[in-house]
Amino acid sequence: MNASLHDYMASKKVWLEEKLPDFLEQASIPGKLKESMIYSLMAGGKRIRPILLFATLDALGCREEKGLSTAIGLEMIHTYSLIHDDLPAMDNDDLRRGKPTNHVIFGEATAVLAGDGLLTAAFDLVAGDPALNAEIRCRILQMLANAAGPEGMVGGQEDDLEAEEKTLTIDELMSVHRRKTGRLICFPVAAAAVIAGAPEHQRRALEQYAGHLGLAFQIGDDILDISGSEQELGKPVGSDLVNHKNTYVSLLTMEGARKKLEDHVASAKKALRESGIHYGVLSDLADYLQTRTH
Repeated sequence: MNASLHDYMASKKVWLEEKLPDFLEQASIPGKLKESMIYSLMAGGKRIRPILLFATLDALGCREEKGLSTAIGLEMIHTYSLIHDDLPAMDNDDLRRGKPTNHVIFGEATAVLAGDGLLTAAFDLVAGDPALNAEIRCRILQMLANAAGPEGMVGGQEDDLEAEEKTLTIDELMSVHRRKTGRLICFPVAAAAVIAGAPEHQRRALEQYAGHLGLAFQIGDDILDISGSEQELGKPVGSDLVNHKNTYVSLLTMEGARKKLEDHVASAKKALRESGIHYGVLSDLADYLQTRTH
């Protein structure tokens, strides 16, 4: 990662994490449930989705503060999905980002409720965002529900479960990941374009950029599950193999997966150029997905 991108991501992460727990801390939530929700929300991570939203707003000449509530709501939804993914009924993971997973600390029942609470609180937060007018809030809420719901992330997760013990084609695997991972990476870019009032042709190009970015992110995860280190990843490596998951590495080999990752990064940058935006951070974020180690 180049120094300017590192500094940008670090500063936005600090800003976001200063604001991230405020909504939950001020809400009237039972003590153990609140502790459980905040535990996972503040457990770290790259915060790549909110950073994408901030960077796109900046590229479009819009104040990043206008996207803060949307970014926090998005991170709540991403966190809920991780809590549920880690449950014994799903991936049965004991570590997440180097820390015990939510159900290990708080028990399965509270972990389920913590995920439910983060999901619904996200929509509450975005619906009441004073920085956006009612029309834009409604559009953002619908986009977020569609990206996170049964046509998006949840549907992709179900497809992923159904694919265990089967061998998918590469097109079928990409279809799974466009929903499971890609939709919540496309959302912040598309939401920023709506918030900033970008013209239609620019929104379409930015969504193409984000679509390739989402697939690049998942391919990178598949590669790191084999080649990464447990210390950097904060969770055991090789879990995809243990769970008999279809991955880009298993279908294309490591060399083929790396080539596919390179292709999607190049396509993302091409779409970004076609949007008319010449903005280093968005381009550098694409390059980062090709070289990241965690």
